[in-house]
Amino acid sequence: MKVSIVGCTHAGTFSAMNILKEHPDWEVSVFERNDNLSFLSCGIALWVSDRVSDPNKMFYASPDALSDLGAHMYMKHDVTDIDFDNKKLSVKNLTSGETFEQDYDKLVITTGSAPIIPPIPGIDSKRVMLCKNWTNANELKENASGIKSAIVIGAGYIGAELAEGYATLGKETTLIDALPDVLAKNLDPNMSAIAEKDYRDNGVTLGLSEKVQSFEETDHSVIVKTDKNTYEADIAVMCVGFRPNTKMFADKFETLPNGALIVDKYMHTSIPDVYSAGDAASVHYNPTGDNQYIPLATNSVRQGILVGKNIEKDTAAYMGTQASSAVELFGRTYAASGLTKTHADVLGKKVEEVSLEDNYRPEFMLSTTPVLMNLVWDPETRQVLGGALTSMYDVSQSANLLSLAIQKKVTIDELSMVDFLFQPNYDKPVNYVSALAGAAVEKADK
Repeated sequence: MKVSIVGCTHAGTFSAMNILKEHPDWEVSVFERNDNLSFLSCGIALWVSDRVSDPNKMFYASPDALSDLGAHMYMKHDVTDIDFDNKKLSVKNLTSGETFEQDYDKLVITTGSAPIIPPIPGIDSKRVMLCKNWTNANELKENASGIKSAIVIGAGYIGAELAEGYATLGKETTLIDALPDVLAKNLDPNMSAIAEKDYRDNGVTLGLSEKVQSFEETDHSVIVKTDKNTYEADIAVMCVGFRPNTKMFADKFETLPNGALIVDKYMHTSIPDVYSAGDAASVHYNPTGDNQYIPLATNSVRQGILVGKNIEKDTAAYMGTQASSAVELFGRTYAASGLTKTHADVLGKKVEEVSLEDNYRPEFMLSTTPVLMNLVWDPETRQVLGGALTSMYDVSQSANLLSLAIQKKVTIDELSMVDFLFQPNYDKPVNYVSALAGAAVEKADK
């Protein structure tokens, strides 16, 4: 069996590893435009702000490692065309310019995503940078020590973390977003307000509800004009999101409106013998029960594993995602899984929400720390649909608990009575997540 994998970051890497694990005698060819794979781009802001021990450890696999497993690695090779009817790839060697064709029996499209680059005047300036891949990471790291100021555009997780990183380095930092709140797509306003206060307390200028209209490069800076203000800094970094890298062939598939290839629970696309995973593909979003585009490394890894398990026959179904995530900003943890009330309102989905603040452990301890929590549930079924937490205490694993609750369709009543441990070093007799669920039950029963 001949399998071709197009694109090799997270989903492609795990697809290759698991196909070869399941079928070590198969001929697996991997085509990748870059000279590296498996780069954990979520660590860029941490590296830029001197919180990474060794950038080489930000790769968890290598071309040589996949070769050792039996893969035929074509690094710096671009797939320029795919003949799906005749199962044939057209490939260009980006180093030599040589072109050739290769047949396949099964095809895996894991071409990932590309940063969204809006058609804004001046955006091609060398002082306007990106935060996506290894090349971008090196550029940002190299100039971090030489700049005195930076403007970050986009206040999602990547932009929020990068702006925090520049601020901790003592750079004059501005964070701009067209939405009214920091992390507006991940948190509800009560938590965004805490993040915004922390930014301002650490000297960051916030330009929220502002749309960038132009960039103007000078000899020593870049001027960013929005619909409300003008800002100037040494560099600007675009972090406004990603799009699936499927433009070349998306019109041949069933896709989401943005071009993400729709896959079923076994990672099949709408074309026979063609699989997809990761940022090129859709995910099944459990809180709403539909296909959505959620480009997260965690989704990519799980889908890549499933490609390997299902490449010969359907054996392991995808359980879907809750889009669980977390970030630390100025020492404070923000962790979330599933729907926020704000997102539910945008989707027109009827939900209920409760908010609660409680110390994570007893007040008789020498110290304790408050945790602010939100919980979202379906008013008809009482099933948990989402939740978020923020605290100076590390509450990140509680988001994983909420993720499991959403995935297993746990009700607020059940969550309030889960057998959580009690030990004063760690929590109260009623764990703070139980307390949150109990508040939801109390509200739902009124």
